[in-house]
Amino acid sequence: MAMRQRGFTLLEIIIVLVIAAAAMSIVLSFSVRGSAADLKASARSLASGLRAAQSTAMATRRDALLTLDVDAGEFVFTGGSRTQKLPDGIEYKLFTAQTEVESEKRGSIRFYPDGSSTGGRITVASGERKYLVDVDWLTGRVSIGE
Repeated sequence: MAMRQRGFTLLEIIIVLVIAAAAMSIVLSFSVRGSAADLKASARSLASGLRAAQSTAMATRRDALLTLDVDAGEFVFTGGSRTQKLPDGIEYKLFTAQTEVESEKRGSIRFYPDGSSTGGRITVASGERKYLVDVDWLTGRVSIGE
């Protein structure tokens, strides 16, 4: 009777490692897409909140603010029914007028009844990728750039 060898051949181990590496690359590509989608969604959510604050200021003929709390990862605008939570794992930076800074990690962008604003920029970043949500001080125009 011939004796059977136990264990795996080198070829079998290499095939298993190649399959595992291919599976890992597929999983990682989907997770990167998810974070890129979260990043874009965060920028759009902030831009939408800024536009809503501007519309509120013009409709009510009173100043309206969007206040961003970087540590909590949330924002609220005047007239908003509730605080909007932003996705975790994303870095937010607010650049605004000195008069609108409440603390190092919290501040506002103010809109006036004529549509103008204090202006500012919110940077939404994750790794090397980032979006810039800009508010023009003169016109109050909100734009998203990369």
